[in-house]
Amino acid sequence: MRRILLTLALCLTPLAATAKGERAGDFDYYVMALSWSANWCALEGDARNSPQCDTSEDHGWILHGLWPQFHRGYPSFCKTAKRAPSRSMTGDMADIMGTGGLAWHQWNKHGTCTNLSAPDYYELSRRAYATVTRPSVFRKLDRTVKLPASVVEDAFIKENPHLTRDSITITCRQGYIQEARICLSRDLTPVPCGRDVIKDCTLKDAVFTPLR
Repeated sequence: MRRILLTLALCLTPLAATAKGERAGDFDYYVMALSWSANWCALEGDARNSPQCDTSEDHGWILHGLWPQFHRGYPSFCKTAKRAPSRSMTGDMADIMGTGGLAWHQWNKHGTCTNLSAPDYYELSRRAYATVTRPSVFRKLDRTVKLPASVVEDAFIKENPHLTRDSITITCRQGYIQEARICLSRDLTPVPCGRDVIKDCTLKDAVFTPLR
């Protein structure tokens, strides 16, 4: 019996190893997540003393990430032979991502699944970020307001006529507007979001905090 169990263990070990992480490059489309920095800081960034939340910063909609996505579900922490980004490389993304730490995390969890090198993943992320005009109206707020989440979606669509209702979704967290998530093809044109992505926040009184 012991011999049989040992043989089974030896046979199963390689299978268990290959089950960790999906194959890089295997995905259907991208989700670009744009986070309103002031709301993130109010929810958790201030408690972390994140440099993103320093009053000297002027972050509005930051790039939370560019995520490979399946039509249902998403890959993460994929196995890749691509070299990990350097600290200077991740630090260079802080202007649109808030911190180099977030840039590193996004590469580690999502960038590895694109089958791109780290420089190419960050370059693609910048190009994706540039395809969308962030509504300037939210930068003009001088006080915290409560508004329907649909107003945020309307503002994005007004500034970006190429977007449709099924290619963008607004999320909320703990009563705050959290993110605008925009679904893009591999060549960064808007596409319909999958069912597990297109889950609009339905709050009528979502909190939106002004820039600091």
